[in-house]
Amino acid sequence: MKNRLLAIAVAGAVALVGVAGAQAQEKIVLGSHLPLTGKLARVGTGMHEGITVAVDMFNRENDGKYTVELITIDDETSPAKAVAAVEKLAGEGVVALTGGYGSNIIGPASEAANKAGLVYITSGGVAPELSKRGHKGFFRINNTEGYSKAMMGLLKEMGVKKVSILYNNKEATTDLAKTVEKDLSDQGIEVVLHAFDGGTSDFKPLVNKVKLQDKPDAIGMVAYENDYVGILKAGSVMKPDVKAVVGVWSLATSKMNEEFHDLVQTVYGTSMLPFPAEFTSPEAKEFAETYQKLHGTEPDYLGQFGYVQTKLLLEAIVRAQEAGTLGSGGLAEELRGADANTLIGEVKFDENGDNPLFSHRMGQHQGDKVVLVWPKDAATGEMIFPATPWSQ
Repeated sequence: MKNRLLAIAVAGAVALVGVAGAQAQEKIVLGSHLPLTGKLARVGTGMHEGITVAVDMFNRENDGKYTVELITIDDETSPAKAVAAVEKLAGEGVVALTGGYGSNIIGPASEAANKAGLVYITSGGVAPELSKRGHKGFFRINNTEGYSKAMMGLLKEMGVKKVSILYNNKEATTDLAKTVEKDLSDQGIEVVLHAFDGGTSDFKPLVNKVKLQDKPDAIGMVAYENDYVGILKAGSVMKPDVKAVVGVWSLATSKMNEEFHDLVQTVYGTSMLPFPAEFTSPEAKEFAETYQKLHGTEPDYLGQFGYVQTKLLLEAIVRAQEAGTLGSGGLAEELRGADANTLIGEVKFDENGDNPLFSHRMGQHQGDKVVLVWPKDAATGEMIFPATPWSQ
């Protein structure tokens, strides 16, 4: 899909204009850039699937009044190409942007959106600096604190005394690793940090250092998909004597379970949903049914995030349009005033566009499933502990 413009044309036209027909509808042209190829393709694809579900459900609910055209560009996991995508989408006349994955990609892409006067909403970047730039149009539904709370809560519940944290030295991963270190240290848990470069392919020396020098009770991973795979492969060779391996984003997903099944067994990662997903509310059931219809698979939390951020954006666009403020900064104000109960819990944005109410959950790969194990009130099963992929 290199350099390819992907258009999900639910009804082609320009943003918010009347169309001919039995009943005039107003068009919303929505833009998105995501890594559909490259190192972050799995997570980008997951978010993209959720975004398309939100568009499909919105169009059916608003049939006869509003209709959405979604234009998505593959940024190929490249910051420069993400900026180019935003600039191209701005030229296409999009009303706003939803998507983006990786703080190092979202940073420059959202700068381009800010220059173009476009609202940008995401769940793919948690670096604290992103929301401290004074951009009135930048919003995200998750944050570093929500991930740290989940990782710390699980490790504390395990009763571990020492943790080695291996983290990618990029901005977002460094921020999260240091936040987790502080939170765990405040709880009396000893932490040893090990930074590694994003281009690292052989993790055996690092895992061997953890094994021989640190001798922790658990290994924490604050990184991305390829990093997890490399660390776990090194662990299966070096076999450090630990009780658990715990990661964060992009780990406890259906795609990781399917593609690296044996490698991820008993490994923990952040996840809002179990796999297979279990839904009870009418909206959640419709979300799952639509996801299956459009993509032929069960949704995971990446799709859930993409859905929630896009649903909130579309609802705010409609409110701004009906208030007559869409062209004068009303969209950002409508989002900032939102207080919604969503599939990931309550979302309410602060003055910086952050959602301080966000809190994640922890899932564990168990066979063909991802089972939620923390917090207890959200658990769908018991954790298998102590256990690692190489001790099975």
